[in-house]
Amino acid sequence: MSIVLNKKEFHQEPYEFYKEIRPHDAFAKVKLVSGIHDSWVAFTYEAADAVLKDERFVKNPRTVFPDVSEHELMPITHSMLFADPPDHRRLRSLVQRGFTPKMIQRLQGRIEEIAKIQVEQMKGKGTVDLIADYAFPIPIIVICELLGVPPEDRLDFQRWSNSMVEINDDPSFYEQVEVHIKEFQLYIEQLLAEKRIHPQDDLLSELIRAEDDGDKLSVQELYGAIMLMIVAGHETTVNLIANGMLALFTHPEQLKKLKESPNLIDGAIEEILRFNGPVEFSTDRYARESFTFMGKQLQKGDHVLVSLASADHDPTVFSGPDKLDITRERSPHLAFGKGIHYCLGAPLARLEGKIAIQTLLNAFPEIQINTALANLEWRQSFVIRGLKELPVKLK
Repeated sequence: MSIVLNKKEFHQEPYEFYKEIRPHDAFAKVKLVSGIHDSWVAFTYEAADAVLKDERFVKNPRTVFPDVSEHELMPITHSMLFADPPDHRRLRSLVQRGFTPKMIQRLQGRIEEIAKIQVEQMKGKGTVDLIADYAFPIPIIVICELLGVPPEDRLDFQRWSNSMVEINDDPSFYEQVEVHIKEFQLYIEQLLAEKRIHPQDDLLSELIRAEDDGDKLSVQELYGAIMLMIVAGHETTVNLIANGMLALFTHPEQLKKLKESPNLIDGAIEEILRFNGPVEFSTDRYARESFTFMGKQLQKGDHVLVSLASADHDPTVFSGPDKLDITRERSPHLAFGKGIHYCLGAPLARLEGKIAIQTLLNAFPEIQINTALANLEWRQSFVIRGLKELPVKLK
């Protein structure tokens, strides 16, 4: 059976595909972009869980491709997301300083303030694009303030981020990606130079201070860490908020239940993460060596992905997986991954999602989707799961 994942139809409705493939192929070879890139993909929960925990699957491409040119790799591959122990522990411990429970708790009031500001700006409009007017501004403001990025530069980060997570068959698209990466690197270089002279109370200044104290990051590692925090720091939450509201719109009985019982919000966030989470696939892994895995023979260097979305709809683990149930008992979903690469920003994303959805429903209790579901277009990406727009009527 030939499996191809590069069609627009797949991105529009992946769950039907997953439902068809899971019973036959827990772990299968597929073709990705343009049909020229073969990858192994874990589709069942069992296979996904096993890949995420197996140390024979490495994150750093340089481990299996020592001769790879740095020109062929994105700067983000120098971040902890693409690192293996012991480098992973070192990089994660430095970045973790900005995501401690105490730091997240301190951000709650500011997140609530930002959400209320966005709500006030939407009042009187009648109809809006929930992503552009609400789901995007909240997390991009939060992560830029946390890092110390000036407000006037936020939209540039959206443009650069989009380039790094989307896919396209047009060769000129990747030429544009290279341009955006160079723009990003130049910007970060200038921003860091400014913060070395005028440090502030932000995470970038903290990383520079840590470097001065002997916890060294190479220039490439610093760029990679910043790129990761900016991309992951807002993309995940934008899609958590938008996907969550879409799930509630398409399950009106669950939306009604949440409005009547706001105390269900924590469970609702977990169920939204499972039902249509913001990250569809894990990032790249590679077989460190040749070995047999789940009955399939892998060769050293084989590319491996995990379909987190498929795993979280596996009926052997989740009862009635295709239905949203905000009262579902706390589930072992994989929306934020598992193991040493479990998402560092998960507590922040959960808090932002919780505040954003609660604030929105409090302000606009009659909010509803303002287009046919068939008109919604999903972004073409093998990482994130997100809509291009979500038109809503505020009432």
